[in-house]
Amino acid sequence: MSVPLPVDDEAYVVDFKPHASMDTVHHMLLFGCNEPSSTENYWDCDEGTCKDKSNILYAWARNAPPTRLPKGVGFRVGGETGGRFFVLQVHYGDISAFRDKHKDCSGVTLHLTHQKQPLIAGMYLMMSVNTVIPPGEKVVDADIACHYKRFPMHLFAYRVHTHRLGKVVSGYRVRNGQWTLIGRQSPQLPQAFYPVERPVDISYDDILAARCVFSGEGRTTETHIGGTANDEMCNFYIMYYMEAKHAVSYMTCTQNANPEMFRNIPQEANIPIPVKSDMLKMTHGHHEETKDTDKSSLLQQAKKEEEEILGQDFHIEEAVEWPGLDLKLGQVSGLALDPEHNLVIFHRGDHVWDENSFDSKFVYQQRGLGPIEQNTILVLNPSNAKLLHSMGKSLFYLPHGLSIDKNGNYWVTDVALHQVFKLGADDKEPLLILGVALQPGSDRNHFCQPTDVAVDPITGSIYVSDGYCNSRIIQFSPNGLYVMQWGEGTETSSGRARPGQFHIPHSLALIPDFNQLCVADRENGRIQCFRLETGEFLREIKHKSFGRELFAVSYVPGGLLFAVNGMPYPGETEPVQGFVMNFSTGEIISTFIPLRKSFEMPHDVVASEDKTVYVGDVLARAVWKFVSTEKMEHRSVKKAGIEVQEIKESEAIVEARLKSKPESTDPVKKQEKQHSVQQASTGVPFVLITTLLIIPVVVLLAILVFIRWRKTTVYGADGEHKLDSSSGRILGRLRGKGGGGLNLGNFFASHKGYSRKGFDRLSTEGSDQEKDEDDGTDSEEECSAPPPAPSSS
Repeated sequence: MSVPLPVDDEAYVVDFKPHASMDTVHHMLLFGCNEPSSTENYWDCDEGTCKDKSNILYAWARNAPPTRLPKGVGFRVGGETGGRFFVLQVHYGDISAFRDKHKDCSGVTLHLTHQKQPLIAGMYLMMSVNTVIPPGEKVVDADIACHYKRFPMHLFAYRVHTHRLGKVVSGYRVRNGQWTLIGRQSPQLPQAFYPVERPVDISYDDILAARCVFSGEGRTTETHIGGTANDEMCNFYIMYYMEAKHAVSYMTCTQNANPEMFRNIPQEANIPIPVKSDMLKMTHGHHEETKDTDKSSLLQQAKKEEEEILGQDFHIEEAVEWPGLDLKLGQVSGLALDPEHNLVIFHRGDHVWDENSFDSKFVYQQRGLGPIEQNTILVLNPSNAKLLHSMGKSLFYLPHGLSIDKNGNYWVTDVALHQVFKLGADDKEPLLILGVALQPGSDRNHFCQPTDVAVDPITGSIYVSDGYCNSRIIQFSPNGLYVMQWGEGTETSSGRARPGQFHIPHSLALIPDFNQLCVADRENGRIQCFRLETGEFLREIKHKSFGRELFAVSYVPGGLLFAVNGMPYPGETEPVQGFVMNFSTGEIISTFIPLRKSFEMPHDVVASEDKTVYVGDVLARAVWKFVSTEKMEHRSVKKAGIEVQEIKESEAIVEARLKSKPESTDPVKKQEKQHSVQQASTGVPFVLITTLLIIPVVVLLAILVFIRWRKTTVYGADGEHKLDSSSGRILGRLRGKGGGGLNLGNFFASHKGYSRKGFDRLSTEGSDQEKDEDDGTDSEEECSAPPPAPSSS
């Protein structure tokens, strides 16, 4: 479907916010052009996107990493050179829901501004047009290379695309014979715009090069480049920005200017990226012929809601009414959320870890105390902190880490026992024990004060951070057999710790969406992320505000990373606090501290998908609950397919929403749809609020005037003087409490705090107007109510 640009003059798209229902939508693509392929309210994708050249602006698919346009960067639209139409293309992975009168309201909100952007975003497409894949051929390379002959551009995101035969796609900048990686990804994963991990700039006469690796195994005829599922494609998209005065919005490369050069391509470009079978089902299920499609395989996929990635205004603060802070606990060492979203606490009861707990060889010295006699695992209602269940009595000596797998089993570590335990929620005896009780060690069968456990929800693999006196991550099979390990101690003489070195790997966060394991490297004050299958180091997240110690890290599906640091060393100023980070970029979005009590040694953090955060403190013996203060405006979606709203503010921001139109109850029949163009009525709530504020002031003034008149009549001048001071105090209090009356900045802030959800993954088949599964809410007869009026500060 298409929508015309809501303004005639030049504007800039500076943000995208998707709305989608994963029950039906597979993925969405947004294009800009001057002449859509159809003038109908909606049309079949086979009719094409645009009659003229179309530029892809945005892509949404389920489980994609969040990517934001950098500050000061925008896509130029309108005016003399920009496109005048947006075209939204929605692909459906499963249409069975439409048979139950389902109406789909998926779409995307665009943030447009008239304010000139200093940097203009654009798309560079590298595409093979003549590759032929012989049947049965094991490895076939498709290479693309072009000399760059324009002003400098800066790359910030990339996307790969092939159909079913593609194994890996890699893109590079080649400068003076040196190959610099732009991005590398398996096209069999849900395809999306991924952030470029390390900044790459392209200058005049650099070479842009890309390689797609295919396999013709299983085919009985030649496969050519084409738009159907039985054809192939080799595309590498690069999202870039340039200075506005030199900006070009779209560039392509379809040739191989230097075939000999590819003899020196890095070996990684030839190595396929392993993809788990369930991911293949997700990316390919919708491409099968209808008669062979197992619809239930799509419906059975995990329906994890994709979080809306937050803008700079996102903030969380303590839920001061939550009674959990008043619980009588021992040293709180671990927190987790079970499958029912209950809060689970792991604490040490009447045992403490102090200088007398271990000898110089890390052997526990207080065995005579016996195990902890209190229940060490407490399950609480997250709303009212009521105790629902407790267990763990007479099992542990010094509890430490806690995690819960998808089946609700508890995984815990005990630093005194040097062991890892798997416990059923209702079982008194452990289901699995790793390590040898009270015996520290560094071989395959021993731990030395293990700190945390993470379990892969897809493969069941177990990862243990080991620990205070070892510096490694160990992987075990689901039944506890040793698989591999990685990591080494930090060399204190070398100054800065190198990748893969640990100084107390203290906490684990498993990110199954991206096959990564992130480790809170405590004494090195950083987060390190590794590839799950290989233990390969991927990146480091480190900020000055972390200070010297980073205790714990937690991930929320959709792209948020939470962490807590340690108390500053003497002479240092970085406070102990919590952090909210964008997982893709590593940047800090917000920080938080409690309002009641203070952090002393926050030891663990866990966050839920609704952005509720819990922090456990080992010294304060307390657990805090934090909630988001973000105002989720414009949550509702109107039944009409397209909605364009213009918000008149000091910076003339225009919000254009493209919504895929609600489908008819019969997917074959096409109903008449309507375009609606509405002006956001910010004036109504403003007038209402202002009136409500003015009425009591006017009444009060009338009373004061009457009193003044009476007192002047009765007491004369002296009474008037007294009244002046009295009324001055009253009005002064009014002014003080009102803070100057209605805060227009906060009033309009609700229109500015759009979450910045990223460029999400796309499917892998069909023409490169692809398909991938979506998130969101399930709409019934009506999509939703009209947007609520924005509330005042």
